[in-house]
Amino acid sequence: MKLQSLFKKLFNNIESYICRLLLVMFVTLLFVQIILRGVFGYSVSWIEELSTYMFVWFAYFGASHAAKMSAHNRVTFQFKPFPKIVATICEFIADMIWVAFNLYFVYLSYDFVFNKMNLFWKSQTLGVPMKYFYVVLPIAFALMTVRVLQVNYLKLFKGVDIRDPDSCELEGTMEIMADDKPSAPIGNNK
Repeated sequence: MKLQSLFKKLFNNIESYICRLLLVMFVTLLFVQIILRGVFGYSVSWIEELSTYMFVWFAYFGASHAAKMSAHNRVTFQFKPFPKIVATICEFIADMIWVAFNLYFVYLSYDFVFNKMNLFWKSQTLGVPMKYFYVVLPIAFALMTVRVLQVNYLKLFKGVDIRDPDSCELEGTMEIMADDKPSAPIGNNK
């Protein structure tokens, strides 16, 4: 049972762990490069290239993490005047279009990376085949698809209110501001 719980925790937080690791690694590499250039007047050419690829991977896994948190940019203000069910249905339809796009992109990127990419394309300074850097595309979009489906399952079938953390914070701020509005001036009885 403990192994199952460990696997569940790893699966639920894989993007977060990967993003943290990549962030620490590419910031550390860039810091080393800055120190080498500034203090020693020396530069390691592969550091910048590897940091760039790490940043790209960070961005794609970060997008998947945002999908898990339901924190992707989306326009929803037009649903405010309608009943909640209208917003729920429209968001579900939009998410299913997003899933369809992601699945198509997984197919295209997988085909590109594993079937159409020239095996001799290598990164300029590292000399590593480019397919190892591009493999993030099918992985991240497949993971993003799983997260979009997971969020919709939790919202629609489990009744879990998964909202963008920023929108929750904004709503809280608006409530505080509404509570702090000054009342009518006292002593003005004309």
